[in-house]
Amino acid sequence: MNKTNKIIVENKIISIVKKNEQDYVCLTDMVRGEEGNDHIRNWMRNRNTVEFIGLWETLHNPNFKGVEFDTFRKKAGLNNFNLTPKKWITSTNAIGIISKSGRNGGTYAHKDLAFEFGSWISPMFKLLLIKEFQRLKEIESNKFNLEWNVKRILSKTNYQFQTNAIKKHILPQNKYKENDKWIVYAEEADLLNVSLYNCTAKDWRVANPDHVKKGLNIRDFSSINELVVLSNLENINAIMIEANIEKPERFIQLNKIVKSQLNILDKTDFMKSLKKN
Repeated sequence: MNKTNKIIVENKIISIVKKNEQDYVCLTDMVRGEEGNDHIRNWMRNRNTVEFIGLWETLHNPNFKGVEFDTFRKKAGLNNFNLTPKKWITSTNAIGIISKSGRNGGTYAHKDLAFEFGSWISPMFKLLLIKEFQRLKEIESNKFNLEWNVKRILSKTNYQFQTNAIKKHILPQNKYKENDKWIVYAEEADLLNVSLYNCTAKDWRVANPDHVKKGLNIRDFSSINELVVLSNLENINAIMIEANIEKPERFIQLNKIVKSQLNILDKTDFMKSLKKN
């Protein structure tokens, strides 16, 4: 599981963790301090609850054991029926509810099921829970958008390092005419584009005329991880230019760097590997 986030609902601090990129809310926190015991167990004894969580598993869990679920559903609501989270998980191979031990331990449920548990506590609690959860998601979304924009600005800034290196080391050697400088800049930019995107800027413009009309380019649709790598490529390419490394060799090295760095970054944070919409 990834790191824990927290929200506050009716003075209760409720933990939220991620598992397989899905949010799981701590049911234990939701009833902490309430009178009585076994609130979660009592909720799971309810026939409507069993049918709801079973239907959720049927829709989202290909390994869900339907036969065992039918057994629980037939017994649900009887006085002697008892169902705990661990029993449910073990018997049906459920993924919507998890038991977490150790620090921040307790019973967690997928947000869909947690909201249903909130209804069982009270309609007001459910509404406040959804409101706070949505607020957390908005904060996370803004954080990723902000980071994407920062990386975009950084990429543009580092591009100046590359153009300065070209002006200082390539143009004097090739003695291009003043009006032909743009050709060299475009070629160096496409060296990075092909290394990272497998296409030139022109290729992308031809394929995306509607975006071009809006003043957008291939880098506006990059993931955060791609922009990080692009920023690194611009610096590394500038260094290789200053070292008088020929363009074919630089292209080979840049390709290796792209594969290595994207592999590491995408494994570290899947969300940042998603393309900008």
